[in-house]
Amino acid sequence: MAGKEFALNDVVMMKKPHPCGENRWKIIRMGMDIRIKCLGCDHSVMIPRRQFTKKMKKVLEKAEE
Repeated sequence: MAGKEFALNDVVMMKKPHPCGENRWKIIRMGMDIRIKCLGCDHSVMIPRRQFTKKMKKVLEKAEE
């Protein structure tokens, strides 16, 4: 699991694109579940943390601190 470091407001790439065609997502809530928002159509999805870590490919942009 090395390299799977992510934080709130990071922009991540998922393994499969959203049906709108965009593959960039912003993390907008973290906890047991993680809510991500598509940067193409602003649709948000809440998924369990374990499933998110499996489906996340890489972090594209780190959040401003």
